[in-house]
Amino acid sequence: MDNKINPKESLVQLQKALDQGVRFIAQGNGSSVASALIDAIAKHNKRNPGEEVLFLNYAAVDPAFTNDRCNFWHFRFDADADMKMEAVTDWVKAQDAIKKVYIIGQDYSFGKAVSAAAVKNLGEKRPDIEIVGNELHPLGKVKDFTPYVQKIISSGADAVITGNWGADMVLLIKAAIDSGYDGPILTYYGGSKGAATAMGAAAVGQVKAIVEHNTNLPMPDAQATYVDGYEAAYPDDNYYYHRIHNAMNMLAMAADKAGSTEPKDVAFALEGMTYESSTGTVTMRADNHQILQPMFMSTFSDNVGRGVEGLPLGWASGEADRIEAESTATDTTCKMKRPS
Repeated sequence: MDNKINPKESLVQLQKALDQGVRFIAQGNGSSVASALIDAIAKHNKRNPGEEVLFLNYAAVDPAFTNDRCNFWHFRFDADADMKMEAVTDWVKAQDAIKKVYIIGQDYSFGKAVSAAAVKNLGEKRPDIEIVGNELHPLGKVKDFTPYVQKIISSGADAVITGNWGADMVLLIKAAIDSGYDGPILTYYGGSKGAATAMGAAAVGQVKAIVEHNTNLPMPDAQATYVDGYEAAYPDDNYYYHRIHNAMNMLAMAADKAGSTEPKDVAFALEGMTYESSTGTVTMRADNHQILQPMFMSTFSDNVGRGVEGLPLGWASGEADRIEAESTATDTTCKMKRPS
């Protein structure tokens, strides 16, 4: 169901799904969308005991969703914005040449969370770094990021941190490359569809992304066969959302464990569940329904076995780029209320 990355449209589509008897909702892009869904599903479940719906969130990473706004009916299968920023700023901490950082993001809850986490973490890990820009732009409405990039260049920034995704990610990187910015661009979603083509070889070694998977990581034969099969079936796409793979497998495991496909039973089975992913053990925290999984700092590279978007370019990580699952855990303020 196409929600057009719009909260109001998402609620229309949710109601259509409910009218069809759908009991499991999967959604990712847009914390503004996830926010609306979390509230609407909680209200529906309260009003309709026995007809509850479970929300599987694979990409909306506003930290509030597993903290103050945690909800029994919501499970997140992606690292939240704070968890990802911990990893990004750990990398920055070791880069002595970075003295000035520019933060740019989308003007809504997620973009604001990324900005706040960057300021906090840089202040703690590298207080010598000067934040020379901290800017938010309209979500999904900027067609040309050149004016923003010119400000980045004028600021003298040694590195850029952005949580942008979708077209905002692709267009920002394209403008940066076209304008001659040559500092590292540290992203959450540099691997977004279309980004590699827009960046081209000029971005090799410059653009980095913090991810739970890339197709050049060592993989068991079964996973490599799965990736090959996926990309053969969808030649216009690349295997990117490994967390959806994890989410669907854990959903099936939870249903088997519960001996039921009732959302409440599945939810209780998901709490605390561990799953052996191709990258290592994945655990769903019981206290706030936040996934813990290994993360990787990936670099756009021309030295890869698997390219993306039909290019001899892709994403690569070394052994030092792996962040273990337990290292991604953060404190939670969640006070979850569970159904009886």
